[in-house]
Amino acid sequence: MKVYIALFFLLISKSGFDSLSKGRIDSLKPLIGYTLSGNTASDTANINRLNELAARYFESNADSTIFYGEISVDLSRKINYQNGVANGFLQLAHATYFKGNFDKAKQDFEIAIKIFTQLDNKKGLAQCYELYGKMENLQANYKIALTYLNIALDINKQQKNKTGIASCYKNIGMVNFGEGQLSTALDFYYKALFIDIKENNKTDAADIYNNIGDVLQNMEAYPKALEYYKKALAEARDAKDLLEVGTANENIGEVLLAQKDYNDAIIYLSKAIVIATKQDDKDGISYISADLGLCYANKNQMDVALNYLANSLQVARKNKIVYNEAFALISYATVFNLKKDYKNACKYALDGQVLAIQLGNIWFRTNAALQLYKCYAGMGKFEEAFKYSVQYNNLKDSLKSNEGIQKLTSYNLTLNFTAKQQQIELQHREKEIIYQQQIKQQKLNGTFGVILIVMIVISIFYYVQKRRQHKTILMLADKNTEILIQKTNIDEQAGKLNESNLLKDRLISILAHDLRAPLSTLRGVFSLLQDDTISIDEVLEMIPSVLKKLEYTSDFLDTLLFWINSQVENFGKSVKSFRLKDIVDSEMISLMEQSQKKGINLIDKIAGDERVFADPDSVRIVLRNLVNNALKFSAKDDVIEISSQVNKDGVTNKEYHLISVSDTGIGMAKDQLEKLFNGKVNSETGTNNESGTGMGLMFCKDLVERCGGKIWVSSREGQGTEFSFTLPVATVALPAQSLQLAC
Repeated sequence: MKVYIALFFLLISKSGFDSLSKGRIDSLKPLIGYTLSGNTASDTANINRLNELAARYFESNADSTIFYGEISVDLSRKINYQNGVANGFLQLAHATYFKGNFDKAKQDFEIAIKIFTQLDNKKGLAQCYELYGKMENLQANYKIALTYLNIALDINKQQKNKTGIASCYKNIGMVNFGEGQLSTALDFYYKALFIDIKENNKTDAADIYNNIGDVLQNMEAYPKALEYYKKALAEARDAKDLLEVGTANENIGEVLLAQKDYNDAIIYLSKAIVIATKQDDKDGISYISADLGLCYANKNQMDVALNYLANSLQVARKNKIVYNEAFALISYATVFNLKKDYKNACKYALDGQVLAIQLGNIWFRTNAALQLYKCYAGMGKFEEAFKYSVQYNNLKDSLKSNEGIQKLTSYNLTLNFTAKQQQIELQHREKEIIYQQQIKQQKLNGTFGVILIVMIVISIFYYVQKRRQHKTILMLADKNTEILIQKTNIDEQAGKLNESNLLKDRLISILAHDLRAPLSTLRGVFSLLQDDTISIDEVLEMIPSVLKKLEYTSDFLDTLLFWINSQVENFGKSVKSFRLKDIVDSEMISLMEQSQKKGINLIDKIAGDERVFADPDSVRIVLRNLVNNALKFSAKDDVIEISSQVNKDGVTNKEYHLISVSDTGIGMAKDQLEKLFNGKVNSETGTNNESGTGMGLMFCKDLVERCGGKIWVSSREGQGTEFSFTLPVATVALPAQSLQLAC
């Protein structure tokens, strides 16, 4: 019964989509009749009209694009119109690769590029290279695709073609997405989107909303992805772009599939496959068929699911669409795992993993690893299952890249601001037009007044008008000042909110990852122990490494909680006078075992009588982080030295302690130094592959400044690093509740 309902819905959807594109096709009928009339001469204007017609038909019917492109080439050759020949082959290449005939499309592209080069037609060359790049991307030839797209981008920049620049940015983003570089893909998508919003290009904006939604879907940010897909669907319907309507429906269906809403997913995917079939879109038919197969498999309709998957794999292989072939293979593995046919699931998952690695696509590699983990676990091969479980968790963490979330937050703020600015500009233009119309009307009334009234009345009218104009100018000036003040306030608030959001996202991401890693390890060990896969002795061997991860997590949480507590207003109450030597001795004892394991020499040069005025726990955490950092990036026989001296500020004449932690480790490059202390740096692995969060130095900076000091760093690659910070000198006269900056 459900199958019949789905077929009925397909028929309803098809009629709806036909009506969506009908308006655009009807508007082209006068062009068709005029161009193909037997009495019409084959002049350049008619040929240009044919090529324009072929391009406009692409979005609704690629076969019509081929039909009119062939007529254009034939007529152009008859009158030796080379520009018409090149444009005709460009339209043929576009439609031919869309239908999966890549070899024929390549020949057509080469002919068009050769003619456009001879004619020095920059616009035509840019279009050729851009579409050529899109075709290579579809075949997963990413390096070649980027080469062609960058050529097109350079030409569009020379020609100052904003629409062309935005389109190239979008397609370069798609290449990076295919390679699994989600953060870089976001960069290019938003570059394109900002241009399209300013140019009010709704069709291209809809396409980019779909692309940004794809990135969010890969990062499993499903609600946000759904929001962008629905924006894309609304824009595409508004622009009457059938191709983008189909893409948006497909993407919404995929999100609903991921959220296990299979019935609604089938509704949207059915709409999408109607459009793809109507346009003979091989890429779309293949990918949507795999999605529908997964939906029906999860509804336990396995025969229907396998039919869809067979169609998906056949179309992908026949048309050499490697990306879709990988997706179909992994989907097969998913279905066979659901059927508990683990042998076949393993076969398809391994084949899919090979293609995923070839493509460099992290999302495919993640799903292949998940299916391999499930099938090996189902076959009782727990060592293999554990290996792929670890691989899956690592790949999944890299998909949910914190950098991508930070960029999305930053871009959204910029995008909202850009949209508001555009809205304000439009409002100003409308007001200006209305004002000008009012002035013209008033002048017209004045002209009629000359005929009807005497000069004295004209003089009075002119005086009244001038007064009104003066008041209007004053009012506009006041409003303009008010708007500028509001804009300044909004900019300041946006900056603060952006910084807060970035820090919040960074902390949440680090907490989620660093807390989950040791717990996942423990869970894996206990699961293997419960299944009798490993012995007690093997568990005992794992305990030291597990304890090490737990100790690292505990230290980080202690630092984080102390830093959070330091943000409250009563921080100054914990400030007091104490011996610096006591703090250093305590930290030296706790870090001695770690330094001895790495063969690093710790040297303490702190005098016993030096007293500072600060919060002892803050100083302890700063010293621990700096020494830990030095241990992390030092190797055997390196030296770490802690020293202090009392200096006097040349301006305020106040004394302060200068405390330094120096090492002879690997050092840092200049560009890395510039990123420290801002909370945005990604932590590098240490000399023994030690990991970190990248947040410790930000905490150190905040705590030192709260104690009235400053912190800085100097380093050279291969020679070592020195961190230095200042603290106030403790004096008898210094009040216990006050804190003055030492430098």
